[in-house]
Amino acid sequence: MATYARQPVAFVRGEGAYLWDEAGRRYLDAISGIAVCGLGHAHPELAGALAEQARTLLHTSNVYRIPLQEQLGARLTALSGMDNAFFCNSGAEANEALIKLARLHGHDRGIDAPAIIVMENSFHGRTMATLSATGNGKVQAGFEPLVQGFIRVPYGDIAALRSLAARRDVAAVLVEPIQGEGGVNIPPVGYLQDVRALCHAQGWLLLLDEVQTGMCRTGRWFACQHEGVTPDAMALAKSLGNGVPIGCCLASGPAAELMKPGKHGSTFGGNPLACRAALTVVGIMERDRLAEQAARTGTRILDGLRRRLADLSCVREVRGRGMMIGVQLDRPCNELVKQGLDAGLLINVTADSVVRLLPPLIYGETEVKLLLDALTAVLHEYARTRVEAA
Repeated sequence: MATYARQPVAFVRGEGAYLWDEAGRRYLDAISGIAVCGLGHAHPELAGALAEQARTLLHTSNVYRIPLQEQLGARLTALSGMDNAFFCNSGAEANEALIKLARLHGHDRGIDAPAIIVMENSFHGRTMATLSATGNGKVQAGFEPLVQGFIRVPYGDIAALRSLAARRDVAAVLVEPIQGEGGVNIPPVGYLQDVRALCHAQGWLLLLDEVQTGMCRTGRWFACQHEGVTPDAMALAKSLGNGVPIGCCLASGPAAELMKPGKHGSTFGGNPLACRAALTVVGIMERDRLAEQAARTGTRILDGLRRRLADLSCVREVRGRGMMIGVQLDRPCNELVKQGLDAGLLINVTADSVVRLLPPLIYGETEVKLLLDALTAVLHEYARTRVEAA
């Protein structure tokens, strides 16, 4: 189906931070399959683990114990400070689990129609419930009637949240620690702490969508850890499997006890192959201290872009945290994706006017220099042609 406006290139091989197309041309990857390949491509240790697991056992179903799933749940709960885990296949499914937890919580409190507070410009997935929670009319258009039960407020505005404290139908707040698809939007310092305190006072669940921000992307294992916040539940996916589809809903406290047998499930979720992949990813990230590396490398990229783009009037802001960076332009700039491709650089444009960078966490000095050189050249040429056209 024509669900994608694909770029005119096909990749046939990857190694580390690079991809090669059918003609043998090499590209620097600065988008990681949209925040998925944090370890880069064809990581030999992950490839070996997958091959070994494929020769051993792929799938049994959740009717039976899955030791690799239990090991993965133990590792993720230890890293996050959470209590238990539900495994699925994608970020959208993980967010669906968050929404179902919120509704169970609301009904347990005697709310007949539990509502979830969500944010403007958010993105939570493309299932019916998650696109209804998403704050993007383009994603929702044509799929009405939407799932009911979502209240929308401006992102980063704690006063807007507090204004809903008197409502008796609210069960939870669902929020991204940093909005990814919405344009790499970072809330004010202390915002998550304030949301955590408000949810605690009101008896609301704090649900964090860490699908894009989790797994070392922002310089911590989970972006909420920058503010010392532990949610009631959080969604993970993307970098968790480095390309092998896996999602996870972590829960803590009373929220961890809401699901009972028969309330939720997944045929493929947490099967031996996916969990072996994720366990290997977690092990490499821990051993190689990729959270710390992402923080250091991201700072170098941010500083370099701010310095090299300071003379461009079309660049309004360079913002980010760790290896999650946005270059805000003053106009729609989707054509920059093709221009980057022509320059051997894979980038993404989101929210129409934000160049989004989500590089593999394994970037070294060589890749940082290549990225800075290529992207600043593309943006300077873009600015020059816009001036000439005017």
